Amino acid sequence: GKTVCVRHTTKKLLEVAKQNNVEIKTIYLNCKLSKIADTEYRLVAQLAREFGKEIPPTGLPTDEVYNLFLQALGDEKRIIILILDEIDQLVKKAGDAIIYNLTRLTSELKNSQISIVGISNDLVFSNNLDPRVKSSLSEEEVIFPPYNAVQLQDILRKRAAEAFKEGVLAEGVIQKCAAYAAREHGDARRALELLRVAGELAERKGNKKITMKDIDEAEDTIERDRIIEIVRNQPKQFQATLYSIILNKNKSKNKFIQTGDVYDTYRQLCNNIGLRPLTQRRISDVIAELDMLGIINAKVISKGRFGRTRDITLILPLSIELKIKKILEDDLFG
Repeated sequence: GKTVCVRHTTKKLLEVAKQNNVEIKTIYLNCKLSKIADTEYRLVAQLAREFGKEIPPTGLPTDEVYNLFLQALGDEKRIIILILDEIDQLVKKAGDAIIYNLTRLTSELKNSQISIVGISNDLVFSNNLDPRVKSSLSEEEVIFPPYNAVQLQDILRKRAAEAFKEGVLAEGVIQKCAAYAAREHGDARRALELLRVAGELAERKGNKKITMKDIDEAEDTIERDRIIEIVRNQPKQFQATLYSIILNKNKSKNKFIQTGDVYDTYRQLCNNIGLRPLTQRRISDVIAELDMLGIINAKVISKGRFGRTRDITLILPLSIELKIKKILEDDLFG
């Protein structure tokens, strides 16, 4: 909704500007795309290209790329609206100095002005910026609250009317879809994905209606796919830790797995596959991340003067656990 809203607003703004003979140029960049905005060089090079400058992918000093961008703007009077979608990803990859440099560009321009619109799902993103960057940005926040169940139903009905024939959706399907998504941060994409997957499952079974049972099955399918995708895209150290937990679960007679046992298995595994082992403290952090992702349950237990440990349990259905074990073996052992 945020990106659509920004695009709609800039479209209206361009219409008003045209009526009043004001030149406005909008530039939209998705900072999650690696070849566009994962470094300061690439971002500024992309901006320069928007104004007709040919910039090589690498090789020039960043200061020179800034100068080429300023030259491209020339002396023409105009307002530039720079929309940085997923701006938190840009700062994460390239640092917050880039924001400071962009806000300072206006002072170097004679007739042009640059306004920055940042879009982020991270509500506390700006709190982590350097105070000087935050001051230079002088931002005004517009908070988009999550969709509630009623709003999600509205969105789903409009999309369902285009996607499905009349009478295909059983009574209560839209409401259940919206309730699932509202429970998980009010994400409209999640609600639409749920309805799409439910439709695919019903179609595969040869059913003429999408039922509440299809929604439940779709929820399970999406959750399973989400966990598998997370595991597949994690770094080797993360995968080695999870594989060590699975190995310990299979050989342990106890209900809980101890952090120390996981670390011993992990070190041995690193030796076998030629991976440099992390410290036990860092592996404890990885275990905490696995807990947050809902792959394991890791309860912190105090051992008095012997310190603290975690009682770890794997909370995946057996079918998903076996698939993940196979993925980890393929990735770790080639």
